[in-house]
Amino acid sequence: MSAVLPVPAPAARRAVLRRRIRLLVAATITYNVVEAVVAVTAGTIASSAALVGFGLDSVVEVASAAAVAWQFSAADHERRERAALRVIALSFFALAAYVTADAVRALLGVGEAGHSTTGLVLAALSLVIMPLLSLAQRRAGRELGSVSAVADSRQTLLCTYLSAVLLAGLALNSLFGWSWADPVAALVIAAVAVREGLQAWRGDVCCAVPLGVEGGGTACGDGCCPPAQPGRG
Repeated sequence: MSAVLPVPAPAARRAVLRRRIRLLVAATITYNVVEAVVAVTAGTIASSAALVGFGLDSVVEVASAAAVAWQFSAADHERRERAALRVIALSFFALAAYVTADAVRALLGVGEAGHSTTGLVLAALSLVIMPLLSLAQRRAGRELGSVSAVADSRQTLLCTYLSAVLLAGLALNSLFGWSWADPVAALVIAAVAVREGLQAWRGDVCCAVPLGVEGGGTACGDGCCPPAQPGRG
């Protein structure tokens, strides 16, 4: 007969989840600082609106992660939830405004994006790293019931989508000389940023499920929350 493992007390489990989120936030900040410096530098050299926009998105992710880190530095982190969400949302809107202006300028013929090997490598690398960080933080945030932690994980996941868009835009420009692909990719980045900003502002980024909720069922329809498992409490 196998031994039955004791279920951690809610308070102890919440402490573990808070520490985990702080570590994941620190890892996200570190990676995105490096990513931002590399992307903005390479984008400026290549006159790439998409690459610069991607780098600025990394800056926004740092601001978002810092907001979550600030929230979880307090014992009663729930009281800082709304303020953290506002910072995340405003960061998205600022990113969208800048990237849109830069992309429109590029489409009007002011500067033409060139090839960037550094940008291609960076986009491919982020396509691998970002989903792993996002998944870990989303799971911890949902279990803890923290909407801001889930929002920040969604922003990290957004970086994965943007990495794919950036990779496509840079590749099309490098392979076929389609310079318009770069600002179009930047506009896609801006549109997604606006959507995510609105969701963060409303606080409906996902259905965070607090620890101890019976059944784990949700009314979430955005795909980030798994359906309830019958017979499981």
